[in-house]
Amino acid sequence: MAKEDEKKESGDWKEFFWNPRTHELLGRTASSWGLILLFYLVFYTFLAGMFCLTMYVMLLTLDDYKPTWQDRLATPGMMIRPKGEALEIIYNVGETESWDSFTEALDNFLAPYNNSKQVENNDACVPDKFFIQEDSGEVRNNPKRSCQFNRTILGDCSGLNDHTYGYRDGKPCVLIKLNRVIGMLPEKEGQSPYVTCGAKKYKESNEWKEDSDSISEIAYFPPNGTFNLMYYPYYGKKAQVRRTHTQTSLYTQRM
Repeated sequence: MAKEDEKKESGDWKEFFWNPRTHELLGRTASSWGLILLFYLVFYTFLAGMFCLTMYVMLLTLDDYKPTWQDRLATPGMMIRPKGEALEIIYNVGETESWDSFTEALDNFLAPYNNSKQVENNDACVPDKFFIQEDSGEVRNNPKRSCQFNRTILGDCSGLNDHTYGYRDGKPCVLIKLNRVIGMLPEKEGQSPYVTCGAKKYKESNEWKEDSDSISEIAYFPPNGTFNLMYYPYYGKKAQVRRTHTQTSLYTQRM
C-alpha cells in the first residue's frame, strides 16, 4: 500500500512538471507561458524606460561646471600639511628619521607651486582684488584662468633655502590650506581672510584651560597669515583646471 502511494505521488509530481495529455509545463500551456512572459517583458521594459527617462531628465538639469544645488558653510574647512597622526606633528629633532617623512610630504605637496610652473600655467594677477571671470550669457568663459601662487611667497617655509623646513632646527613649518568652495567670496569689510593660531585647549576638572605656556612664537608667511583675495572666486575643477590650493604657512621661531 505504501509503495502504491509513493508511486502515485511520483506520478503526480511528474505530471505536474509535464502533462503529456494537456501539453502543460508546470501547470501552464505554451500560450499561457507566452502571455505571462510577454506581460513581464512589457512590464520590466516599461520600468527600465521610466528609469532611463528619469535619469535623462535629471542629467539635463545638471551643470558640468558647477553644482545645481549648493549648501554654504559658515566657514570653509582647513587642512594642514604635513599631516601627522590625529593632526599632531610629533618628532625628535635629534632623530632625522622621525621628521624625514614630514619634509618629504612638504616637498611633494609644494612641487606644483614652483615659480617656473606657476609662471608657465597661471596669470600674474592684481593683489587684493577678486579675479572675476564672468560668462557672457550662454557663452561660457572656459577654461578660466588662475592666479599664480608662487612658492617663494611662503618665505622661510618654501623649502627653497632650508630643505628641512625648519624641522632640523626645532622650528618646524606647517602649511595651512583652505578648502576650495565654488563661488565663495571670502572678503569681510575689505579684508582678506586670515588665520591666527593660539594655544590648544584642554579640559581639566570640568574646566577648560589653555596650554599657553608651551606655545612658541609664530611667524606667518605671507605676512599676517592671509589668503589673498585675488585667488577668489573658485570656479570649479572643470572650469579652472590649473588652479592650485591657496595656502599660508606658520613658522615656529622657538621651541
